[in-house]
Amino acid sequence: MAAETQPRAQARKPVLLSKIETSQELVNTAVIIPKEDGVISVSDDRTIRVWLKRDSGQYWPSVYHSMPVSCSCMSFNPETRRLSVGMDSGVVLDFILSEDYNKMTPAHTYQAHSSRVTAVLFVLEMEWLLSAAQDRTLCWHCTERGHLLGSHRTAAWVTRIQFDVETRHVFVGEQSGQVTIFKLDADTCSLVTTFKGHTGSVSALCWDSMQRVLFSGSSDRSIIMWDIGGRKGTAIELQGHNDRVQGLCYAPHTRQLISCGSDGGIVIWDMEVDRQETPEWLDSDSCQKCEQPFFWNFKQMWDSKKIGLRQHHCRRCGKAVCGN
Repeated sequence: MAAETQPRAQARKPVLLSKIETSQELVNTAVIIPKEDGVISVSDDRTIRVWLKRDSGQYWPSVYHSMPVSCSCMSFNPETRRLSVGMDSGVVLDFILSEDYNKMTPAHTYQAHSSRVTAVLFVLEMEWLLSAAQDRTLCWHCTERGHLLGSHRTAAWVTRIQFDVETRHVFVGEQSGQVTIFKLDADTCSLVTTFKGHTGSVSALCWDSMQRVLFSGSSDRSIIMWDIGGRKGTAIELQGHNDRVQGLCYAPHTRQLISCGSDGGIVIWDMEVDRQETPEWLDSDSCQKCEQPFFWNFKQMWDSKKIGLRQHHCRRCGKAVCGN
């Protein structure tokens, strides 16, 4: 399955460069505008804001756009300045930002879903816009004509998506904790494989197309590195947060993974370090160390007059064990 790796604490700390004071409502997504002193944010206060750094050193909104409902997620492509915003209503909106980032022009409106949009992703090479929502549908649209190409119903809520242009594979993180890979064509979607490793919902995904590696973060506090390109099923588990993993970003030039969590922590992982895999997780009706029954093993619980325990797995040997 996966080797558990703990980060080594270092004395170096990130330096705060700027702080942007927004509304009191939750900011759902924020992205830095490359080659500009600017930030784009969407939040539950129903606004899209483009923040530019002024001569005073402070950030002020150059665009303040009010929406009819809350903005749940967004995707920004700096080459085309296309901003795609998912809404609580299930609608996805496309905007084009001006060169000076002082104006935002509507491009397309996609009546994509029937409930809150959880993820959007614009793929420039395909001219596709991918979206997913709590209605358990994955949709892909043509951004040239602004119409739906296809949709696929998933087994659980899709929480995060990533896309590989070379293979047309879409990586889908689900509320169930699994990561599913689909192959998309113009109007069809076919299942490739499913990865199971998290015990909580997938809350972050990051795809490195050069190394062919997928990183997934979860509400179970763990990060898993899935080696897609090696085709050996290699999976490495990283443990460094005390709460839900909120975001992942991979720096290919330094081979470092940056993760942040709800615990307020930021962890930088050196992915060049050799890590050792552990065996597959084993299943059993009783603890393979102390032989105590698990809670579903009614017969052994009755025979031994003992209360059943919850099943865990030893990350070193893979055995099914109790928490004692």
